[in-house]
Amino acid sequence: MQFGDLNIFILSDGLFRLDGGAMFGVVPRVLWERTDTPDEKNRILMGLNCLLVIHGDQKILIDNGVGDKFDAKFGGMFGIHREKTLLEQLADLNVQPEDITHVIMSHMHFDHIGWNTRRNTAGEIVPTFPNAKYFAQRGEYEVANQPDDRSRASYLKWNWEALGAQLHLLDGTTEVLPGIESFLAPGHTLYHTIIKVQSAGKIAAFFADLVPTTSHLKTPYVMGYDLYPKLTMETKPKILQQAFEENWLLIFEHAPRIKAGYLTQAEGNWKVEPLAF
Repeated sequence: MQFGDLNIFILSDGLFRLDGGAMFGVVPRVLWERTDTPDEKNRILMGLNCLLVIHGDQKILIDNGVGDKFDAKFGGMFGIHREKTLLEQLADLNVQPEDITHVIMSHMHFDHIGWNTRRNTAGEIVPTFPNAKYFAQRGEYEVANQPDDRSRASYLKWNWEALGAQLHLLDGTTEVLPGIESFLAPGHTLYHTIIKVQSAGKIAAFFADLVPTTSHLKTPYVMGYDLYPKLTMETKPKILQQAFEENWLLIFEHAPRIKAGYLTQAEGNWKVEPLAF
């Protein structure tokens, strides 16, 4: 869609599944299954949505899905399914990996940065986007390289070790490019960010894992995967209120159906007015 002076595209690296209980933390299944029906393994369907922003010669990719370096066991565990990969969707827009100029990571979990790298024809892991500058928060990068036992499985070093000089580290909330901001929104991880895109008085926000799906709008609906759940519960309502007051377009990274929309209120609860892409 045209967004101010920008063109933005919500792309997808497919669908996957995670345990419903883990996705909703202390919220009982009898509540969350009303909106998210679990499969026989108690997993719910989730999206792997990414954002492409085009401004002139700049082609900016915000998060990039799960990639293709995993094996069949990994794919089965997470129920990964896709008709087209992110790279194939980019190709449909006549965008090749060499055309991407910037890659911005909300954080460094494997389901958000899998296409940072890929294997070449020799089997070596190399940057997928050879001409891009990659951006991550310094604090997140440091945690990713020395994770604790609880978060170790979420950080796969093959997603960033080959980036070399292409990787640029940010220190807190930073305008990465004019109108594109890596905005600290801690809770899921301490240095987790949302990405704000502003143009011609309009604001879009890629919410990453702060509000992964439209089922997570309520303050207590916090993932068991969040390392700092109380911090999420402090961060989320403040940002949602700001988003409502300033009429942000919200983009939900893990929503399998309603991927973007604007906040409304109904009976004291947040709702999303969907926007079709």
